[in-house]
Amino acid sequence: MTLQDEVVAALKTVYDPEMPVNIYELGLIYRVEADAAGQVQIQMTLTAPNCPVAGTLPREVEQAVRAVPGVSGVKLELTFDPPWSKDRMSQAGKLALGLEDIIPVARVRR
Repeated sequence: MTLQDEVVAALKTVYDPEMPVNIYELGLIYRVEADAAGQVQIQMTLTAPNCPVAGTLPREVEQAVRAVPGVSGVKLELTFDPPWSKDRMSQAGKLALGLEDIIPVARVRR
């Protein structure tokens, strides 16, 4: 497993407290890069600029990533461009929230 894979695994342990889906599957992580020196850059967003966890979630993300062995530093950028939408969620995230059927309606034949 690469350092980047381990960072992504750590990100999957961080949850938005209002949703039972981790922030990675929720689509809040826009970019993750890890270099050979262990420096990690993360670009992330929140579900909305006035999100109640705006003051705590980025700090929680940074702490989770810093705990990964081999990470020597973390630079976290919070952005709202492009704005988050449910279209950024993974299939697993949508299923966990009941936002998508397992079998798309268009494929069901009657």
